[in-house]
Amino acid sequence: MNGFLFWAGGLGLALLAEALLARYEVLAYGAGWRAPTTELPKGVPYARGAAPDSPPDAYLVYLDGIGKRRVHDSRDGGALVKALLARAPELRVLGQVQPYSPLADPLADRPVWAWLRRRVGLVLFLHNVMQIFVAADHRYRPLYNRAVGSQIATQLRLAGYLPDSGVPVVLLSYSGGAQVATGAVDQLHTQLRSPLLLITLGGFHNGANDLTRAEHLHRLTSASDRIERLGTWIFPQRWRLFRLSGWNRACRAGKITVHRLDPATHVGPRSYISPKAWPPDGRSHLDRTADTVIALIRARHDATAASDDMVP
Repeated sequence: MNGFLFWAGGLGLALLAEALLARYEVLAYGAGWRAPTTELPKGVPYARGAAPDSPPDAYLVYLDGIGKRRVHDSRDGGALVKALLARAPELRVLGQVQPYSPLADPLADRPVWAWLRRRVGLVLFLHNVMQIFVAADHRYRPLYNRAVGSQIATQLRLAGYLPDSGVPVVLLSYSGGAQVATGAVDQLHTQLRSPLLLITLGGFHNGANDLTRAEHLHRLTSASDRIERLGTWIFPQRWRLFRLSGWNRACRAGKITVHRLDPATHVGPRSYISPKAWPPDGRSHLDRTADTVIALIRARHDATAASDDMVP
């Protein structure tokens, strides 16, 4: 019993500390105490794939889930991004955005966090979890959206994106990255005037962000994804009762399309990005997810090209 109380008390203190630290970063951004980081570590490109002078068919920004801790890592070791690059050389892909840092400061590169990571790895995940809830909190959401939306816009410009070019920007988000992606829409439209396509993979978000300026949102989901389903339960803006929420307005406008990736799970050996799980169609979950994402982007490109050809 004493052991349980010890661990429960420790976890409670850790959550409180994380909540305060998560709020501090967004407030530090708003007050101008610290400027967001724009430079990447030596040897890390601003984007991979198609050259910016072609121009590419689309710029794809990958916003990872809560496992994102530094510029170059992801929960799958970069396998999804690599699969996209191998299958779609016409895309220019960015994977370095820090969705859980309004200051674009990689968590694992901070000395204190590097020390904690070696001793209490759970704290790193708690930090990013709390950042999701800060981003969803109505008191901080506008500022968080502006911070990370500006970070994405800056990284796109550094990767060669030209505002008003008409080249679409695709925000591919995993899990909590969907909260950031939906919140970045207005800033990207304001700063880049780019066509925006959103693709959520097991998206965990509160449904409050306005999607009016997004062309469409493709929701990749699975009946076995309990974490995404939890998000639809705990956030009232995702309930049909709240008709005026950003999510429900987008649903009524026909901007949301659901794509089933059953029987994938949110995490684990049968997750959306697992190379070892094989559904009946003979492709791994990773292959199926990458193929689905690319098919959606190419369908949008082909439809736009066909429309342009019809204009006299």
